[in-house]
Amino acid sequence: MKSLFERLRTRRLASVFILLATLSVAIVAGSFAAHGVRAQEKQNDSADATPLKVVNSTVEPNKFVEIAKIVGPAVVNINTQTLPKESSNKGRRNFHGRVQQHPQQPGDDDQDQEQDPQQGQQQGQGPWGDIFRFFGGQMPDMEGGENSQVRESLGSGFIVDPKGYIITNYHVVEKADKIYVKLSTDPDNADEGRPARVIGTDKATDLAVIKIETSTPLPTVKLGNSDTTQVGDWVEAIGSPFALSQTVTAGIISAKNRTIEPGASGQFQHFIQTDAAINPGNSGGPLLNMNGEVIGVNTAIYTQSAGYQGIGFAMPSNTVVDIYNDLIGSSHKVTRGSIGIRFNQGLSGAVNRVYGFKNGVLVQQIQPGGPAEKAGLKTGDIITSIDGRSIKDGDDLVNEIASRRPGSSIRLSYLRDGKQADATVAIGDRDKVFAEVDEHQAEANPEDKGDAGETKLGVVVREITPAIAAKLHNTGVMIQSVRTGSFADLQGLEPGLIIIRVNKQPTGTKDQFNAVASKLKTGDDVVFEIVDPRRPDDGMYLIGGTLQ
Repeated sequence: MKSLFERLRTRRLASVFILLATLSVAIVAGSFAAHGVRAQEKQNDSADATPLKVVNSTVEPNKFVEIAKIVGPAVVNINTQTLPKESSNKGRRNFHGRVQQHPQQPGDDDQDQEQDPQQGQQQGQGPWGDIFRFFGGQMPDMEGGENSQVRESLGSGFIVDPKGYIITNYHVVEKADKIYVKLSTDPDNADEGRPARVIGTDKATDLAVIKIETSTPLPTVKLGNSDTTQVGDWVEAIGSPFALSQTVTAGIISAKNRTIEPGASGQFQHFIQTDAAINPGNSGGPLLNMNGEVIGVNTAIYTQSAGYQGIGFAMPSNTVVDIYNDLIGSSHKVTRGSIGIRFNQGLSGAVNRVYGFKNGVLVQQIQPGGPAEKAGLKTGDIITSIDGRSIKDGDDLVNEIASRRPGSSIRLSYLRDGKQADATVAIGDRDKVFAEVDEHQAEANPEDKGDAGETKLGVVVREITPAIAAKLHNTGVMIQSVRTGSFADLQGLEPGLIIIRVNKQPTGTKDQFNAVASKLKTGDDVVFEIVDPRRPDDGMYLIGGTLQ
């Protein structure tokens, strides 16, 4: 056994060892901690950083900068207001009686091809399906209330005469009760702008001329020659997309002579296509070449999102100049020549081979009493030349004849049964020629005259089939169409519904319906008894209002 002294010595040595070990750990830990602090201090030390400075170098202005500075002051913002029309109805009622407002539109479109009015659109559908045809920017209702019918729309335009004459799109000012123009020099927080009045409009090309009063000459733009432009040329657009005035975008000419509406409604619209970004609110603004000259009026975009997707359309300046000069004339309207024929575009090669022609226009209809009929032309004739110049196709023919003044005459060559013939044809006023045709057709179809349902109520009807009548156990007339904004539209009547009675009077036939409608006058209460053939089990509904 160890002595007491040895045990105490051993215990003292162990204590010393533990103390030394603890001190070593503390020293090592302290060393690491100190190293970490010094590393962090070194890491955050920015004494060697050099402060940044703005370099005062000069960038040589490019053409886009120069054009924006020169042309910008002549580009204006256009704000229009459409006031509520007097009516006892606060909104459009759907078939089941709920009140709903007319849809907001980025632009209004009354073209023959419209299918839905922004656009919603009225969203004008062209041959590609999603043509956002007219794109003036729609603003919220003025009063902010859900039932407000005062609407504001925004568009663009440009000054062409220092006296205050401005070119814009027809759809920008169409149906507007008030038009205001803001110049680039007007403050952003100013009132609506300067009052403007319409000088003239041309729906066929979607162009309009408006004017503001001014005591001092205003800055203007120059009109360039759109015929000399080429695919691939640089272009610049200036306008007020989404109410952002003096917005400048750039791109190239993507294509020329684009027609985006089929048939007669698009025969005077042959656009310049561009990839310069244009959006709702750019309507009526200028498309400029690199000389700062206007070579087009921005009019339409192709879109599937109601915004820019790389394809826009501008009315060529050469067309714009001709239309402008007519609109500022004494009549303030565009007069186009016509010989009173109709034809179909894009005939197949088989038709050309069977009828024996390569170039020319096959006449498919002669307007009774029109210039062509008076000159001896007939259906099936093939027009090959005018005044010795060969006619390529229908567009070529329309452009040639429309440019002639009514009262003048042309020497027209045509093929009939493979034999060449000539005729002298007097040029008529297109509007009058087709107005006379409409009158002629009305006289030839007296049953179509006096459609009181359409004129007074805004609804076109047809008689239902015996099978539908048997299914409904009732007789009536089916609604074919409803005119937008009409009395019937405000009540919520829709195509496909069947009107059984009006003011308790049976409407089993179209004649009965028109007889009842013809007796209605302003201030009368009108109640429809309606059946929905898609839901016959719902029974009859009563819808009515006061005729305004």
